Amino acid sequence: MSEVRFSGFGWRHAGRRAWAVRGLDLHVRHGERVLLLGPSGAGKSTLLAALAGLLPDDSGEAEGVIEIDGLEPAKARERTGVVFQDPQTQLVMARSGDDVAFGLENRGVPAGEIWPRVSDVLDRVGFPYPINRSTAALSGGEAQRLALAGVLALRPGLLLLDEPTANLDPPGATLIREAVGQAIGPETTMIIVEHRVAEALPLVDRVVVLEPGGGVRADGAPEVIFAAYGDRLAADGVWVPGFSFPAVRATTRPTDHLVRAEHVAVRGRLRPVSIAVGDSEVLAVTGPNGAGKSTLALLLGGLLAPDSGRIEAFGDKRPPHRWRATTLTQRIGSVFQNPEHQFVTGRVADELALGPRRIGRSPAETRRIVDDLLERLRLTKLAGANPYTLSGGEARRLSVATALATAPRLLVLDEPTFGQDRRTWLELITLLAELRDAGHGILAVTHDEAFVRTLADRAIGLGEPDPEPLPRRVRP
Repeated sequence: MSEVRFSGFGWRHAGRRAWAVRGLDLHVRHGERVLLLGPSGAGKSTLLAALAGLLPDDSGEAEGVIEIDGLEPAKARERTGVVFQDPQTQLVMARSGDDVAFGLENRGVPAGEIWPRVSDVLDRVGFPYPINRSTAALSGGEAQRLALAGVLALRPGLLLLDEPTANLDPPGATLIREAVGQAIGPETTMIIVEHRVAEALPLVDRVVVLEPGGGVRADGAPEVIFAAYGDRLAADGVWVPGFSFPAVRATTRPTDHLVRAEHVAVRGRLRPVSIAVGDSEVLAVTGPNGAGKSTLALLLGGLLAPDSGRIEAFGDKRPPHRWRATTLTQRIGSVFQNPEHQFVTGRVADELALGPRRIGRSPAETRRIVDDLLERLRLTKLAGANPYTLSGGEARRLSVATALATAPRLLVLDEPTFGQDRRTWLELITLLAELRDAGHGILAVTHDEAFVRTLADRAIGLGEPDPEPLPRRVRP
């Protein structure tokens, strides 16, 4: 059980003019379960990183005081467990069971207790593979389950969760929330950042809403906060339960297939599937974690060669993975599941300018494209920032913007709305709808049911992942 205090706390990332958070006064008592809300970029993830002791002095400027049980966060790390937005950043071992055991071994847990605890926590989070499963072979959602298992196995006094279900299919997200609910007793203090607000509410007894750039806007019981501030919070981008969007349907029907895949498969990652994406349509690809959705996106984006089957696109006899880089960039834009995997420059504006320059746009036209995308996706104030210092939601918008910058006829997007607040989510939906109505084709891999309801013209669900034998979870 841990107690948290912020007194006038602030943090500004190195190279930034604006503070990520400032003037924060907040007291979280022993055993409280707090849902941290606020628009994208309000500093939610920064606060969790600060509590986890992961903001070194040379990475920014701090002010005020932050304490966990009267200690600086760096001195209270053994009391704290954190699950990040990107689970890949905290997987450290080659095999899944070893990854969960790693923290227990470092904490000096007796050897006889480690593997029973590993087995128990993997079962509770619904991890579907043997303990010798390679961590490199896991999908984003599977990696999220494993990362959570590693933290829950430590039985921390303070549990910090940053979008713990963002990469999960709906059944998997439900399983994780149930696992969290069962794992934390009255002795555990929890602070969670979650855009799926309605689903997270059964886990919490308090809601704290951050004011972007400074302090707390609202603090209290969930029902009180949403009754008093619901309309304003929704207008400012918070996913308030009960607020929805009307469907945005295509204005024209598809006339041609931009890409067609016939019986494509990748051994161990994707069973044979046939799919086609037309112009003027949004096709959503759904399905459980591990079914091969991200692999399919890489195939259709020309970034991976299939082991079997055939892919044709834009009337070219060669499959997309054999095109020249310039040709691929002009025809197909891809957004990866992990946005930081596609950043290659040190400034947001430079990242957006890279594609247009590469395909021969003039300096004036490149500036116009960059300025327009910065404005549309609310990134203007971050034009000079390093992409790797962005919040998860900001990084996702930048990755989508880099794909849009070259105006390709086909967009292949992997979880395009991940980490977005209500306002930036709607901006993305509007922008993608405009592209569709202008004749572009869009394939979106997504677990976002609101995205499917609001924008998708068609939806295709991939089946279950390839079954594997599930031996008893004992140490190999």
